[in-house]
Amino acid sequence: MRGTVFHYDEDHDYGYIDGIDGKRYIFGQSDLTQGMSPTKGMPVEFTPDDGTAHDIVATKSAAAPPHGIPQPAGGRAIENRSATSLGLWAYFLRALGDDYRNFTGRARRKEFWAFHLWLYVLLVALFGFGALLNLAISGFDDGPRTSIGYIPALLFVLAAILPSIAVVVRRLHDIGLTGWLVLLCYIPALGPVAILVFGLLPSQFGENRWGPLPAGVRF
Repeated sequence: MRGTVFHYDEDHDYGYIDGIDGKRYIFGQSDLTQGMSPTKGMPVEFTPDDGTAHDIVATKSAAAPPHGIPQPAGGRAIENRSATSLGLWAYFLRALGDDYRNFTGRARRKEFWAFHLWLYVLLVALFGFGALLNLAISGFDDGPRTSIGYIPALLFVLAAILPSIAVVVRRLHDIGLTGWLVLLCYIPALGPVAILVFGLLPSQFGENRWGPLPAGVRF
């Protein structure tokens, strides 16, 4: 199979290859041909075996899909897209956009906390704006007598409900747990503790039943 080197840690002797099938394979020094020095983006050929790569050989050019054959869609597209680690704001936008109903992939700790950071920052900003708008409508001397200014904040909360559930489910998958544990986040008093624990637990090493290790994870 053809692919490209995603990462290699010489000190800890492990690395990953992104195969053209959309999956990520782990390898070690013993899987490389003699004298090979893998670098990020290097095109290679290898023998896949249950999530691991063996008999790795460097090639001259990266593999490209044959002309006229469309790229995989759906879940595979999400796996291929996750090969690049994103910034905090980009993770938040992706969670609200492309991944708003993605309950099948994995989310690293950075993605999980990026979503919640910007969620609460925007909530505070919208509610603050609403309070000022209410005062402006009612008059600053008399105090707020309307709640119309809070409508944007409430609409944002409604729009963020599904993406917030999805990101917690993907975080649970990244840990190696079932997504149904997201229900713990909606139990009074226990919910904040569950979110904190889910956000602090490390990613499960290697590929699991929900996909390959998210990009940028370090052990």
